[in-house]
Formats: sequence, C-alpha cells, structure tokens
Amino acid sequence: MKRVRINAHQTGLVFKRGAYQHMLTTGSYWLMPFETLEIYDMTQAFNATHQWNILLQDNVLRDRLHVIEVKDHEIVLQYEDGLLKKVLTAGRYAFWKGIINYTFTRADIGKAVITEPIDRTTLLNKQLAPFIRTFSVEHYEKAILLIDGKYAQTLASGIYYFWKNDIPVFVGKIDTRQLQVELNGQEILTKDKASLRINAWAQYRITDIEQALLQNKEHERQLYVIFQLTLREYIAGFDFDELLEKKDALAAYVLEAVKEKAAQLGIAVAGFGIRDIILPGDMKEIMNQVLMAEKKAQANIITRREETASTRSLLNTAKLMEDNSMLFKLKEMEYVEKIAERVNNISLNGNGVLIDQLRQIFVPVK
Repeated sequence: MKRVRINAHQTGLVFKRGAYQHMLTTGSYWLMPFETLEIYDMTQAFNATHQWNILLQDNVLRDRLHVIEVKDHEIVLQYEDGLLKKVLTAGRYAFWKGIINYTFTRADIGKAVITEPIDRTTLLNKQLAPFIRTFSVEHYEKAILLIDGKYAQTLASGIYYFWKNDIPVFVGKIDTRQLQVELNGQEILTKDKASLRINAWAQYRITDIEQALLQNKEHERQLYVIFQLTLREYIAGFDFDELLEKKDALAAYVLEAVKEKAAQLGIAVAGFGIRDIILPGDMKEIMNQVLMAEKKAQANIITRREETASTRSLLNTAKLMEDNSMLFKLKEMEYVEKIAERVNNISLNGNGVLIDQLRQIFVPVK
C-alpha cells in the first residue's frame, strides 16, 4: 500500500491497471496494490489522459467539471472572472468548478451576421481576429450589404463586424457628398460641320444608393455618357453662328435634359457649366479676322461721328462770330495769345503804321 496526499485546489483520479476507479478530493489516502494516482491542478483546464466518455460516466467527477463541447461551425469564448482568456475551437474541453469563476459564450461562426451578445471590445481582441472580418463606412458614406450575393440591408456610417467563413460578404459604398465629373476634350461638330472642342463640368449627388448600386452598373460612367450625348445633341442642332448667339442657354438646356435620366440612376444633378469652347487653328484664324473687321468698322463709325460733331461745332461758332463782331475780336485775341505763348522775343522794324495795325486788333470797329 502507498500513502498519498491531495492538497488544496487539487483533485486526484485513481486508476487500477489503467482502468478508472474513482475521484479523490483534498486529504490523505492509501492506494491499494496495482492502483495509480493522477493529480490535477484545479486552477488549470482538465486535460484528461484517458477516454473522456469513460471518465464522465462518473457522476461525481462530472459534477465537478464544466464540460464544453464545441462543434465544427462553432467557437466558445472562455472567460475567467469576466476577462476573455481563450477562444475554444472545435473539440471537447473541461474546467474545474469552484476555484475560478468560468463563463462561456457560444457563437455560431457558420453564419455571416454576428447575432451573439459579444461587445465591441471583445470583437477587437486579437484572439478573435482570425474569426472576424471588419468593414468601415465613413461618416460621409452609405453602403449596401450583400450576403451570399443577396441584398441584406443599407448601412449607415459606422464599423461592422461579420464572422469570417465561406459565405461571401460584400459591402458596396458610395460617397454622399457633392461630387464633380469633368468632361474634357469633347470633340463635337456643329450643324454646319464646324469642329469644336468643349471642356465642361457637372456636379451631382447620389441620393438613392439602392438605385445606384443595385439597379445600375457603373452609375458614374453612365452619368458621364448621358452628359456627353446631351451636350453633343444640343451643339449638333445649331450652326456655329447660332451656337455663339445661344451659348448662354447651353448649360441650362443640358442641366434640365439630364435631370430625369440621372434620377433613374439614383442621382440628383446640382449643376452644369461650360469651361472652354476651343476652336481649331483655321477656324480660330477666321474668327480673329472677323473680330478685327468688326472692331475696325466700329472705329470708323466712331471717327466719323467725332468729325461730324467737330464740323458742326465749327459751323455754329462761325455763325456766332458773323453776327457778333466783339466775339470775332475775342477769337482773334485767343489766337494771338496762343501765338504769343510760343514766342520768346518780338522785334518790330518799320514806321508807325505797324504799331497802328497792332493797336487796331484790340480796338473794336465802330
């Protein structure tokens, strides 16, 4: 016989010739011949060295254990005193009762959506990283959720967690802010075959995410084509000269024409504008010549108007001087003054006749 002792927080299992006999708790015992003892620390998981099914037939032993069986499509979160300790995958586990406060949360990872009461802190734990897939939707975004190829729901901004498995999960996101599309280098022919290059812009906002992503493919590309074709349709309906006269109405027409078609894409158009209308080299030269001719004609008209006004003014002045001798003398004095401004010295040679003639300039005729 052999004397053995089971200390506090320990449990012993007695075997005879390899067959399980019974369990021993804290205390001193005698082992009979051919009996062996296995001692287990109750603060650790119970890792049996013999068949589980045989050991668990002992109800006394079974009542002392938390027995956890995890299926292939499951995981179990093992908590010790409220703290996540380990993630248990498929298999059988046992933990001793009475020493550590164990709690367990079972999760079915065979589905996509996490329906178990698991908080975000736990989901972010690195031990769960192999089992979790994460999607982020920014504050300026909305998203649609497709699970196994089927529409599930529309997601607002936030962070979303799903079980990582063979079920495909797709999150399609759109930007809900006002966006802009550029239509640069559009080569377009007018009705009279004049070639133009147009640079334009358009502003829009996606208002119906289901319509944009579920009912339409490449909605942004479709919107670009709608603007492009509408712009071509408008320009192709006018001769070049007519287009120049109606260019202010171009943006308004395109904007109004696109609105209804854009709504079918789940898009609200906010604005449209023409940035540049570029002419080819030969057309640009012709337009420059036309512009120069117009400016010359305008300059000639202005010159003729000024000449006419000047002549009319001279005629009116002459009529006044003809009727008023004093006014005529004042005009003479004005010219003498202008002449004197340009003369530094005056030398007079001759008899008194010259002096009398100069004096007469300032003496009115009686």
